[in-house]
Amino acid sequence: MMRSCLAGLLLVAACCAAPMLRAEAQPAEIIILRHAEKADNFRLCPAGTQRSLALVKQYLGRDARDSLFPASQPPAAFFAVSLHTLETATPAATSWGLPLITYSVLPASPEDFALALNQATRRAAHDVLTNPRWTGKTIVMVWEHDHIAHSNLKTRFPGEPVMLRQLLHLDRLPGVPKDWWGSNYDYFWIVRYDRPGSDSPTSFRMVRQDFVPGQPALAANAWGAPRLSGTAPGCER
Repeated sequence: MMRSCLAGLLLVAACCAAPMLRAEAQPAEIIILRHAEKADNFRLCPAGTQRSLALVKQYLGRDARDSLFPASQPPAAFFAVSLHTLETATPAATSWGLPLITYSVLPASPEDFALALNQATRRAAHDVLTNPRWTGKTIVMVWEHDHIAHSNLKTRFPGEPVMLRQLLHLDRLPGVPKDWWGSNYDYFWIVRYDRPGSDSPTSFRMVRQDFVPGQPALAANAWGAPRLSGTAPGCER
């Protein structure tokens, strides 16, 4: 009888512990940005390289002028998914002495690239929301813009979450854009998770990259507005 009761108590404890592990495995904040301007499928263009370095000095690097990180909460990790995102994120991650966590997808045909990004984005989002390593931490995700948010992908892959907007549950919040515009390289999406035991975000805001004088002249068009011609010579449109 005692052995039976003990087994029952252990079963109850195990059932109670499982949700607790999930409740604790929530980041405090996720900062999402698109990779910088590109020259082709393999590398950033000069403006993109300049943006990656300017991001370090002003927003994402150690001792950045307008750091997005509270003094008490430095970034715990930088995530990337493609060559463009890897090149964009590396200078900032290096400034903090952090390795770059890459769910690597290499250039391929448009269809194969999209399918590989689907899988990698799902794996990365699962890691971010369930790995206790990120509990209460701030992480940065530098991603391909259509796999952040793009209505077309929802149509192409119905019933199959493939975008960060879906996988990180940003679609549960009002005001989160349904598309990350192809013309915009100059924004951050900042998402908070302040509700213990829930993987639903509690707040969302967009921050525009507004570089101080002395930085290279980088495109800073309003959300959804076309990029001004001539602001990124040598870059793919």
